[in-house]
Amino acid sequence: MDIKKIGLIALAASFIGGAAAIGAYKLLERPSDSFTLADRQKTMFASNVTGISSAGAPDFVQAAAAVSPAVVHIKTTYQGKSSRGGGMEDMFEQFFGFGGGGRVQRQPQAASGSGVILTPDGYIVTNNHVVDKADKIEVILSNRRKVTAKVIGKDSNTDLALIKVDATDLPFVKMGNSDNVQVGEWVLAVGFPLDLQTTVTAGIVSAKARNIGILNRESGMMTEEEYEEFRRTGKQPSRTNNSIESFIQTDAAINPGNSGGALVNANGELVGINAAIASQSGRNEGYGFAIPVNLAKKILEDFKKFGSVKRGYIGVTFTALDADVAEELKIKDNTGLYVREVLPGGAAAAAGIKEGDIIKKVEGIAIYDSPDLQERIGRMSPGDKVALTVLKADGSTKNINVTLKGESSVNIAKADNSKSTGASISKLGASFAPATAAQKAKYGIKNGVVVTDVVPNQMFDYWGVKKGLIITKVNGANVNSAADIERALPTSRDGKTTIAGVSDEGSFTFSFGN
Repeated sequence: MDIKKIGLIALAASFIGGAAAIGAYKLLERPSDSFTLADRQKTMFASNVTGISSAGAPDFVQAAAAVSPAVVHIKTTYQGKSSRGGGMEDMFEQFFGFGGGGRVQRQPQAASGSGVILTPDGYIVTNNHVVDKADKIEVILSNRRKVTAKVIGKDSNTDLALIKVDATDLPFVKMGNSDNVQVGEWVLAVGFPLDLQTTVTAGIVSAKARNIGILNRESGMMTEEEYEEFRRTGKQPSRTNNSIESFIQTDAAINPGNSGGALVNANGELVGINAAIASQSGRNEGYGFAIPVNLAKKILEDFKKFGSVKRGYIGVTFTALDADVAEELKIKDNTGLYVREVLPGGAAAAAGIKEGDIIKKVEGIAIYDSPDLQERIGRMSPGDKVALTVLKADGSTKNINVTLKGESSVNIAKADNSKSTGASISKLGASFAPATAAQKAKYGIKNGVVVTDVVPNQMFDYWGVKKGLIITKVNGANVNSAADIERALPTSRDGKTTIAGVSDEGSFTFSFGN
């Protein structure tokens, strides 16, 4: 090869190298907000080589050293102080920095928890209950520097929050893949328990997709009676709620103050955000629960883009099947989610899903309990398509693609059902559940809906309606579900709403409206 050709090749190589350098510079020059949290992590961790199998040798020195500097202590202050719980011994306790005795503290004068730095410019994930309603949020970094944080977004339905501090070059934790977490796998819990400094504990993953009812209870979606029943039987009440619980359960020691801290695998990858404990004493008894990071990723990106969660909805209420439920419903299948109600105008209704159908799979993965579906849907946005395998009432199995709808369409569908009288379930100030076979037999009725809770100072409370009363008719129409009540409320011809039912004191009828 002559000198001239060699020179041309060298010149071309220099142009290519220069162009690549300029391209890389321009890529890095892009505004940081144009990158997602996950993209920014990929860039930072691109050259990292992991040397430990996630389920491999239980040597956590490297993982602990990598993660600990990026887990922060969060301190919050409040103007007032209140607590809820009274004498109720609440087995499942969400915790700030103290607790016990079954009480869930709300708006204490001062509280503390943990958080995990996700980016070097100060985005931090923690629990909603750590920062909710706080007047001031302070973050103590690993170098003991104290900085003030602002809330970017928070969501009680997943108990997640994203906060931001004004800092640069911070250490941060790599987000892993919680779908790959296996029962029996070693994990570390890192946080600030009991107001101690950074603490690392080790354990294994005890279970996945755990639903312990704590978010429903804290959001008021369960009455005390329903919660006690849930604690006893593990069965959720059949009603629509937006809370998503699909916790990773671990026996790594988690105590008050760990809330919002990191659950990491042996590679030091974030697989969960510690959120709750199951305990009679309020201290570690070997049952800790973390929010899967794959669910958190979607929620956190929504916080960063919109400041709130843009959640997609299927538009059904369902009951997880087991042998007892199948016997009660007189069906043969004892796995899957039995569709009790389909919201008119919702995504499921548009896709042809009917009451009595059984959802067997989501995206080809078998469903056994509500978290199996809820977490998958929780990762999606309005407009996304989800593939469901549904067992129809006629025994046929169909693969149905459902296009998720947003919250506004759900609210519009509900509002469309209450034009005539202006009455709606929300205005009644009550929550409902289908009457059981035993309750129907007791009162000699064929249909009915139980009043499970009454909101003080709202309509039902004004009329003296008590919990436990069974409504059998609304505006002359038989009702068997909350959806039936919603549909019947606007059907009055004279503008009045008439409600009939039974209680221990006998039959009753009352009307209200114009």
